[in-house]
Amino acid sequence: MNTTAPVRHRALPSTASLKASAINASRQGQPLVVMTTLDGCPYCDLVRQYLVPMQMQGLVHAVQLDIRDSQSRLEDFQGRSSTPAEQAKLFKARFAPTVLFLGPQGDELAERLVGMAVPDLYGGYLEVRLEESRARLKKN
Repeated sequence: MNTTAPVRHRALPSTASLKASAINASRQGQPLVVMTTLDGCPYCDLVRQYLVPMQMQGLVHAVQLDIRDSQSRLEDFQGRSSTPAEQAKLFKARFAPTVLFLGPQGDELAERLVGMAVPDLYGGYLEVRLEESRARLKKN
C-alpha cells in the first residue's frame, strides 16, 4: 500500500461510541486519539498526514469529530446520547484540529495538541504524547 499518497481525501473514521472505542483502544494498550476537525480545514489535513498512516499501520486507534456536526448521534463516555459538536464542547476543544489522548473512562492521558504551529515538528510532539499516554495506561 502506498502511504505517500496525499491524505487530504482520506479521513479518520468517526465513531458511534466514544466509550466502546476507548475500551477497544485500551485493550490494545493504546489511548483513544480523538481529533476534532472542520470540513475544509487545511491544518486538519496536515494532522491527518500523520494520523492516517499511523492508523493504517495499526500504530494508533484514532477517530475524528466534526465540531460543527450537531446531527450525527454519538454515545459519550457515560453511555449517553450526544453529538460530535456537543462532545467537542464538553472537551473544550474550540479549535480544529485539537488532538486528545483519552483513556477508557474519557480521562486525558497526555497534554492535548491544539492547532498546527510547526508542521516539521508535529510528528515529534505527537509521538511524545502517544508514549506518555501508553505509559499511563500501563500504570492503570
